[in-house]
Amino acid sequence: MKAIEIRQPGGPEVLAPCERPVPAPARGEMLIRVGASGVNRPDVLQRKGLYPMPPGVSDLPGLELAGVVAGGDAAELAAAGWQLGDRVCALVAGGGYAEYCVAPIGQCLPVPAGFSDVEAASLPETFFTVWQNVFEIARLQPGESLLVQGGSSGIGVTAIQLAKALGSRVIVTAGSADKCDACLRWGADAAVNYREQDFVAEVKRWTDGKGVDVVLDMVAGEYLGRELQCVADDGRIAVIAVQGGTSSALDAGLLLRKRVAITGSTLRPRSLAYKALLADALRRRVWPLLEAGQVKPAVFKVFPADEAAQAHALMESSTHVGKIVLNWAA
Repeated sequence: MKAIEIRQPGGPEVLAPCERPVPAPARGEMLIRVGASGVNRPDVLQRKGLYPMPPGVSDLPGLELAGVVAGGDAAELAAAGWQLGDRVCALVAGGGYAEYCVAPIGQCLPVPAGFSDVEAASLPETFFTVWQNVFEIARLQPGESLLVQGGSSGIGVTAIQLAKALGSRVIVTAGSADKCDACLRWGADAAVNYREQDFVAEVKRWTDGKGVDVVLDMVAGEYLGRELQCVADDGRIAVIAVQGGTSSALDAGLLLRKRVAITGSTLRPRSLAYKALLADALRRRVWPLLEAGQVKPAVFKVFPADEAAQAHALMESSTHVGKIVLNWAA
């Protein structure tokens, strides 16, 4: 099969097309003939040598994909409601930049009705991550408010849509007026240009001084202390990335007085059983919203798979809004 490998740690140019054997599905896995693969920030970190694969995982990058069921134990597939030829999208721990990939059966979801492979491949990584952190861990409720740091990212656009569809108000930060406008078009109630405005002051103004109930933080660093200033009493801050650095200064007294919960999580090393529970929740709670058009895929640009280097360069430029996808059919 054709695949995209990381020849050595480095810039986008180290991504190169290669030939690899088609992987064989193990017990509890299905083989998928891949039509499209999503591109995500962790892929960039892996390419740079900063995000090692869990033990036993393919060295090929790629954490999400969509395609067709092409193999697996017939009894296991049938028990989970699958058969050869079904259209599927999946969250994987690696190996997604290839024409074939194996995926744990429990982490596979049907392609939503009417979606292309490209659209479906843009879903798993961001939807699993947002559901886990915003709804399972931070317990965002209808009527509550959410602050999304980096609202124009794939994670951000997903968080905006899901929070709005499930009855919450959303304020986001973004790095330009154009990105703020894009976030508003995706459904955000308010957007803050963090290069020109103080998000703490804007959140307080937007919430009449109360603060937001939940913060989805992809920045960390000095943002964490500032988020504590604009989160409500009994608020929750979910940290999912450290793009602003790993060191944070916190007012511990304010943390105590507000009774704020700060959580951190990474999804890739979690157990298969845990991810299967997330998949089940998505199938029940979110897939109907996608099929009804209440939540939509946010594909910004599609590249032929052999142009993965260009896709990574776009990702690192941070000029995109939403998701970048590789198309194996191009």
